[in-house]
Amino acid sequence: MRNHRCTRGRGFSLLEVVIVVAIIAILAAIGIPRMSRGAKGASDSALVGDLATLRNAIDLYATEHNGTFPTEAAINTQLTQYTSDAGAVNATKTTTYIYGPYIRSIPPLPIGAKKGNTKIANADGNDVGWIYDDAEGTIKANTTASEADEKGKLYNTY
Repeated sequence: MRNHRCTRGRGFSLLEVVIVVAIIAILAAIGIPRMSRGAKGASDSALVGDLATLRNAIDLYATEHNGTFPTEAAINTQLTQYTSDAGAVNATKTTTYIYGPYIRSIPPLPIGAKKGNTKIANADGNDVGWIYDDAEGTIKANTTASEADEKGKLYNTY
């Protein structure tokens, strides 16, 4: 008895490979531009989210401290540590330091020339990421007047 083996090829034909490559190319042509636009919008969304987080923390602080906003000099610690009625800070919770913390850490600025900076101050500086007005309780991104999103809206007006 002879053992006959089938010699038929088990690989793909050239036509099948060309069709698969063409389909992948079409999908890439559709998907890559959409993904690149998404990356630009991601930092805008991160800025909006970070500002909302900071503004909510400032508002909650003011609510628990009888309408008094965090001070510009101590805002970093007043938002991230425990506070007393008078706004004094402490790393641990005690019977005097019962409020907060309002956020775990100050988020880094996600866009612009000062990207990555976390310091909050009332004026621009080398390491300042956020500009804060303690009289009004307002906070904004420390960006230049020329830094704007795709629609032309200035980041420092978000």
